[in-house]
Amino acid sequence: MKVRCLLIDNDPLAINTLKKHLAHFEHFEIVFVCNNAVDAFNFIRENSIDLVFVDIYTPMVNGLEFIKNIHNPPLIIITSSDEDYAVQGFELGVIDYLIKPISLKRLVKSLHKISRTLNTVNKLPYTSSLEDHIFIKVDKKMIKIYFEDILYIKSLKDYVIIKTDHKDYVTHYNLSAITRLLPEYLFIRIHRSYTIAINKIKAIDKNCIEIEDKSLPMGRNYIKKVKGTIINGVTV
Repeated sequence: MKVRCLLIDNDPLAINTLKKHLAHFEHFEIVFVCNNAVDAFNFIRENSIDLVFVDIYTPMVNGLEFIKNIHNPPLIIITSSDEDYAVQGFELGVIDYLIKPISLKRLVKSLHKISRTLNTVNKLPYTSSLEDHIFIKVDKKMIKIYFEDILYIKSLKDYVIIKTDHKDYVTHYNLSAITRLLPEYLFIRIHRSYTIAINKIKAIDKNCIEIEDKSLPMGRNYIKKVKGTIINGVTV
């Protein structure tokens, strides 16, 4: 099952950027592109759409008015070069607000939000061919480790232990360097010695995070950002 997408923007460059980025994701299919909200209204009236990308400044009817007036709206992401309407957008229930020019990394974060939402409603499987693993050097071999298998990473000075569901890997990286290679929407550093997989968290107990049978400490300088990200879904 694919996520059927509609793009509304009168900027050809912005449309081409979205098309190029979305081509990396096999479960997201662009079914209609238009440069104004009126054509979008007409298309949605006759066709099933799961996700709309809409610019704020669209001809005839602007993006916010489009969102207000659409009946039984699909999931919506606003795309704009103007940050001033973000609050209004979220008040209208949009799932994300992307600032142009939209980077692939930022779009990936949005698509994971979409995936989680649709998994809840429709049990839609989601995989990205773009970012799902990392290669690390272990005993002179390059080993593929899937992000979904990682529980946490522990620092050992100039080495790290990558703890996975089935095996531990020791590689010659420092924690800061390897953390920068991981998607920030999946992993977060919680301590000078630990980076964890957000979706593996079982509980937060005072200043510790529980993953499987381990209780990992949160560093004092990390607590505010960690709790803001994990509990509220925002980066502080």
